[in-house]
Amino acid sequence: MKVLVTGGAGYIGSVVASQLVEAGHETVVLDDLSKGHREAVPEGTRLLQGNLLDTGFTRQTLSESFDGVLHFAALSLVGESVEKPEIYYRNNVCGTLNLLEAMREAGTGKLVFSSTAAVYGEPEEVPIQESAPTLPTNPYGSSKLAVDRLIGAVCGARGLAATSLRYFNVAGASGRFGEDHHPETHLIPLVLRAAAEGSSVKIFGTDYPTRDGTAVRDYIHVEDLGRAHLLALEAAGPGEHSVYNLGNGAGFSVREVVEAARRVTGQSIDAVEAPRRAGDPPTLVASSEKIQADLGWKPEKPELETMISDAWTWMCDHPNGYG
Repeated sequence: MKVLVTGGAGYIGSVVASQLVEAGHETVVLDDLSKGHREAVPEGTRLLQGNLLDTGFTRQTLSESFDGVLHFAALSLVGESVEKPEIYYRNNVCGTLNLLEAMREAGTGKLVFSSTAAVYGEPEEVPIQESAPTLPTNPYGSSKLAVDRLIGAVCGARGLAATSLRYFNVAGASGRFGEDHHPETHLIPLVLRAAAEGSSVKIFGTDYPTRDGTAVRDYIHVEDLGRAHLLALEAAGPGEHSVYNLGNGAGFSVREVVEAARRVTGQSIDAVEAPRRAGDPPTLVASSEKIQADLGWKPEKPELETMISDAWTWMCDHPNGYG
């Protein structure tokens, strides 16, 4: 297949683009490099630099006749979305609308969308099933839910074959592809940075009703995540909008992440206890039973130490990130 990967110079997009090349697909990366890195564009792909908000550029890109699109291009910082909701809705919703219109005009029939389990907000039951109520608590999650609903409507009206994949925390690295965000907000790279620099990491909240008092979150290895996208691309059927959660089914606490990082790095890593952050639920874990049953996907690297070890290796090899 000939596949377009939007946001393919970012953390997840670059890994998935690399997996597509390895699987023998003709792969084109679309990225404006505002968050991604030119150095992260995989060998064997072609980079088209631009933004989905540019309608002319998007139409011209899709006119190349692609078989499918993997859509990762989005803004994804929860705190920033609260401060700048307009930017998140414009980028995430309007950018996807332009993409869908260009796909329709070009006759591109398959789409896999990088959604988020943030659409569920603070769930009443965990692990979270796909049938759980969608009640996002921030503009980031709301914008992703709006896109999910938009895609579903287009599938019903136009016969698009699409899948939305919802997941929480992605971790690890894959060969030369790793996590390099500015600013960095994810726990594992922050803990590893503290190990590398001899600095400290904050634990927000130690009085949650969890096994050790700290918040429990789902983590999935970026390579496992990528494989799910490729399976979804192959399996999507015309007029169908499938929604799958991706998770490890168990979850790890903040303290467990810090302890695992200490074991992997051999560093003491100073953890400073801090008050809870507003809106942080005690436990967020996604069930992946549905995608395992439908597509035969299951995580091959579910161990926390494996994810941290791969991320640590990449960080040691790239002390300045892609820069």
